[in-house]
Amino acid sequence: MTQKDKQALLRVRSQARLVQELRERLDIKLFVDTDADVRILRRIVRDVRDRGRDLESIVTQYLTTVKPMHEMFVEPSKRYADIIIPEGGHNQVALDFVMERIRAYVKERD
Repeated sequence: MTQKDKQALLRVRSQARLVQELRERLDIKLFVDTDADVRILRRIVRDVRDRGRDLESIVTQYLTTVKPMHEMFVEPSKRYADIIIPEGGHNQVALDFVMERIRAYVKERD
């Protein structure tokens, strides 16, 4: 293992420890799950429209960086969620449920 590999491994372990400590402090852990097709399409539209990027550069970045990082860090965090909300922010039943739970929690704390 090279020195660079050791440093990268140390950073990942440090980050994992911080994430675990943060999770332990949270009262409610939500995971908002959005379909991969929706995520990539949002990225393409945003990057072309707002950042002036071309499709080839967006696809390259997505395949080399965004998708692997999502699979390594974001997707595994789902297993720690108390509530998983499918369909992103378009699931009104789930959103109403979460809002009611938050209201009840705040009322308990008052």
